[in-house]
Amino acid sequence: MTLIKITPETHNVELEIAYGTADNFTGQPVYANPACYLNPESEELLRRAIELAAELGLRFKIFDAFRPTEAQWVLWNHTPDSDFLADPRRGSPHSRGAAVDLTLIDDAGRELDMGTPFDAFTPRSHHGNLSIGVEAQRNRALLIGLMTTADWDFYRNEWWHYQLFYARRYPVLSDSVLPDGMM
Repeated sequence: MTLIKITPETHNVELEIAYGTADNFTGQPVYANPACYLNPESEELLRRAIELAAELGLRFKIFDAFRPTEAQWVLWNHTPDSDFLADPRRGSPHSRGAAVDLTLIDDAGRELDMGTPFDAFTPRSHHGNLSIGVEAQRNRALLIGLMTTADWDFYRNEWWHYQLFYARRYPVLSDSVLPDGMM
């Protein structure tokens, strides 16, 4: 399967690939060559969401998208928590190029308040959590509204995670499918 590279130039998004630095829950870089890829169906839906957000003067910052199965194992071996990570034996939607982790940014590039940071593995990260501020609740509602209008499914435990419906119809992919591997 061919994956499509997502860049600021081609998709008008900001990239902050979290697993390319030590600023993630593992405390270590997971990707040696961080990049952002999606399968063709996911890329099409991302373009739809980008258009919807642009109408409101907003853009997306992407934290992660395609995650090679090798990276999924690194994350799982560090924190085997099925509430927040897919068991690599079953395969993650990320490892199928069928998921994206993102947030909204304003026209100055500032992240909208979502109540928790990306990858905060707590109940406060769940959609519909009322213990976060009202502004963060509104921003999460805006994000889920944009993404679901563009035909993405969401994961209830992570405000930042969106995936294709029926993502499992795509194969789990390793780093070897990329022209320049991420691992």
